[in-house]
Amino acid sequence: MAKSTTERPAGDIAPDLDLANAAWQSGSQGVGDVQVAFVEGFIAMRNGRNPGPAVVFSPAEWRAFVIGAREGEFDLT
Repeated sequence: MAKSTTERPAGDIAPDLDLANAAWQSGSQGVGDVQVAFVEGFIAMRNGRNPGPAVVFSPAEWRAFVIGAREGEFDLT
């Protein structure tokens, strides 16, 4: 089974996750721009319209990301 390419935030080494059969979930109705999958205790995120390498987060990193997003930390408007 082929393994997907994974990348880690800030250049950390990603675990060697097999994302070939991951259950990707879209953030919107139908195919969204962002998809996430929960695999082996990690969270993978990719571009749903042009799937390529996935960024892999630990649970603590994912929690910090979600909290920051909810608080508007990434609002560029």
